[in-house]
Amino acid sequence: MKNHTSASRTPNLTSGTRSVNAARRGTSVARHAQRVTQPAMKTLALTALLATTALAAPKLTQKKVAYELDGAKYESVLVFDAKGANKPALLLVPNWLGITEANLKQAELVAARGYTVFVADVYGQSTRPTNMDEAGKMSTALKNDRATLRKRAAKALEVFLAQKDAKADFKKVGAIGFCFGGTTALELARSGAALNGVAVFHAGLATPTPADAKNFKGHVLAMQGADDPYVPAEERAAFEKEMREAKLDWQLVNYGNSVHSFTDVDAHMAGQADYNEQTAKRAYALMDSFFAEVFR
Repeated sequence: MKNHTSASRTPNLTSGTRSVNAARRGTSVARHAQRVTQPAMKTLALTALLATTALAAPKLTQKKVAYELDGAKYESVLVFDAKGANKPALLLVPNWLGITEANLKQAELVAARGYTVFVADVYGQSTRPTNMDEAGKMSTALKNDRATLRKRAAKALEVFLAQKDAKADFKKVGAIGFCFGGTTALELARSGAALNGVAVFHAGLATPTPADAKNFKGHVLAMQGADDPYVPAEERAAFEKEMREAKLDWQLVNYGNSVHSFTDVDAHMAGQADYNEQTAKRAYALMDSFFAEVFR
């Protein structure tokens, strides 16, 4: 039997919360959208974060990678150090806005920590959301069609693994995701994708097929805001049950004094979706520790 861990470290790691039903979530998400600043501001903030990180950040290359699935065109983005050694490979699924300049900056932040990152396009090249309302509708449509969501994520992973110039060590492959992207990364793992580990940030943990957790090939780390109104205690408990029944090596870490979007520098809706610099730093550091163990 594999080991499992549910972390609770007072005062920083406690329990999580989420909206009770889809209607309430829709209302809360709409309010969230009203208080999140423009993507350009997020880009500036993440640029500053990259500049001040204690890590020695290499000069990173962004390469657009086009491909097709079921007749539709997609364009994911490879973020890597073209002059460095091969690094562990991470498929990154961004938040519900998909591939934006701001989310590519966040991908650079992750890549600078010692990874080759592939930012997955799960919407399509010509059907990306342009605002929060569109993002809410498009992400909800995919959450209601998990088969399509899994298929698009799996295609992105397939294309990533085929990148011969990626400067990636494809013996060390993981997936990460933020918010809706975290939900997507977990669904990819539930589909049986060959991933050494999955780490998600303030993700929706619920799934219509919890028995599919038996298909996980690797380790699991979920990092949640203890006071996140979009991921309630009952959803966290259901995720724990799912992990236990599948006998996985899993960790669920709930950060105290933190709500949804704690890694999103432009989220400023107190009590609902709010950036927390301390929690973000702790979560990124935990991600590094998790993958260091998984990839050793």
